[in-house]
Amino acid sequence: MDISYTPEEVAFREEVRHFLKQSLTPTMINAGQRMTSIFSDFDASLAWQEALRVRGWLAVGWPSEYDGVSWTPTQQAIFTEECRNAGAPVLLPFGVQMLAPILLKYGSEEQKRSLLPRILTGEDLWCQGYSEPNSGSDLASLRTRAEADGQDYVLNGSKIWTSFAHRSNKIFCLVRTDTNCKPQAGISFLLVDLDSPGIAIRPIVSLDDEVEQCEVFFEDVRVPKTNLVGEENQGWEIAKYLLQFERGAYCYYAAIDKQLARLDEVISSQALSVADDPVFAHQLAELEVDKLALKYLEQRINSSSAMKQPPLCLASVVKVVGTELSQQVDELCLGAAGAYVAVKQNEVMHHLRRLRADTAQHHC
Repeated sequence: MDISYTPEEVAFREEVRHFLKQSLTPTMINAGQRMTSIFSDFDASLAWQEALRVRGWLAVGWPSEYDGVSWTPTQQAIFTEECRNAGAPVLLPFGVQMLAPILLKYGSEEQKRSLLPRILTGEDLWCQGYSEPNSGSDLASLRTRAEADGQDYVLNGSKIWTSFAHRSNKIFCLVRTDTNCKPQAGISFLLVDLDSPGIAIRPIVSLDDEVEQCEVFFEDVRVPKTNLVGEENQGWEIAKYLLQFERGAYCYYAAIDKQLARLDEVISSQALSVADDPVFAHQLAELEVDKLALKYLEQRINSSSAMKQPPLCLASVVKVVGTELSQQVDELCLGAAGAYVAVKQNEVMHHLRRLRADTAQHHC
């Protein structure tokens, strides 16, 4: 594995930095800096998507006939790293990064021609219908049914933790089309218009009074069979293919590097540095080593992609390791801040007090 950069790649990095400096607005940067999950502010993400579309840098890895960008895996990694360093918001992943690769590999020509351009322009905003109330991440046990009826499927069931369903107009779903086989073999991948009769969306309000997740209910929803992606009962294979793109699109190394930089700021602001504590210094050194190991793991994925090899389990390993390291950095940062973490902020308790009052009235 060669981890050095060519002169062309160094020049590309400078081009990316110049573009980011010219294109990122204060609103976009603010959205990138205020991320508390894997998503940025919804509207800022759409604005960033449009800026990339205008520049011609949105459809990375797509064929040129669909306005695709033919970057190498190393260029893709450079771009993602520089975006993290510049504080850019993240794109909404469901259309560009997740559904588009599925359509390119499994979709019909009509699906590609009609749907891919609308993904780029943002005319279609997609959400992901995988998890269910009684299934969670165990997708093989999903119960949402799609029964054939003439030229349609009739869809019944529900999905949960559906991110931004209330802001989307379409959803791609895993549905059960056969019950007379092992669970994984009876699942299909279906595209559904969210304005179809029989669909109800219930937002899930978080403790911060924001809505990111939703429940989606289907009652006798008719979906044309032309909305089936791939073959009937091929959904399990398609779902596994999609997860490679869901888990491989986030540059954990750059994100953790920024977290460690913030930790350095916390340490330097203290009169008596916690870095003088040998236990703390050991923990910090371990994180720095693990961060470098994660960087090389991500570069292994890039190297595999350059050789046309799918990342397979490496993408899942990066997601797990990256998430755990991020939590460890946050815990160390809280420890370094000490008593300053417990700043009195009565205003942030307002929503909790209101929630308790509403709950009490409900039980009365």
